[in-house]
Amino acid sequence: MDRLYIVIPAYNEEENIVEVAESWHEIVSKTGQASRLVVIDDGSKDNTYQILLKLQKQLPQLIPVTKENSGHGGTVLYGYNYALKEKADYVFQTDSDGQTIPEEFWQLWNKRGQFDIQIGYRKNRQDGFSRVLVTKTLRLVLFLIFRLWITDANTPFRLMAAAPLGEYLTKIPDDYNLSNVLLTILYEKDKRAIRYVPITFRPRQGGVNSINLKKITKIGWQAVKDFRSLKKLI
Repeated sequence: MDRLYIVIPAYNEEENIVEVAESWHEIVSKTGQASRLVVIDDGSKDNTYQILLKLQKQLPQLIPVTKENSGHGGTVLYGYNYALKEKADYVFQTDSDGQTIPEEFWQLWNKRGQFDIQIGYRKNRQDGFSRVLVTKTLRLVLFLIFRLWITDANTPFRLMAAAPLGEYLTKIPDDYNLSNVLLTILYEKDKRAIRYVPITFRPRQGGVNSINLKKITKIGWQAVKDFRSLKKLI
């Protein structure tokens, strides 16, 4: 039976983490006893990690992990490497804000053997115009730099087979902020077996988003510089 590791980064998510962990643990448990839900506390300043430790008593396949803050991209990379070291066959990543719907996972899992990566692109978005604009801008930037028209390069809803993921992780700088974007580019450039599936994307279910428009703009400018330099390496 295929061993699934679901990786969820979490930062100051004490309002969401119980519901998110419980709902995704239910998914993990249905894929087999060897599968795991790995929730990585990225140096939260609230009680996210303490809540996870308590939840572990009732969710046997939950693995709470905590580390120093490195941002979303670095935490995702940490989770991917953790899953591969534990001999996961497939790695799935989503976020801890409750915006994705666990039941939509099955449309990816049921076709896992046919693709190297499956990405849920955010078709039914309810997270605000500014976020949609960021995605559209990123799509244009990637086309101008890499000549790739990617449906949704940074979506937090992706299922990846272990072998190609391990290959590509060696090409990504440590703690790289847009690691999921870079991974998508690598899969696309090598013309791997990729499938894009429409998913629902709800408003944040609680708490405050740690990334505002000012931070997004700063990250965006840095990303353009990084993409230009990385283009020579990939």
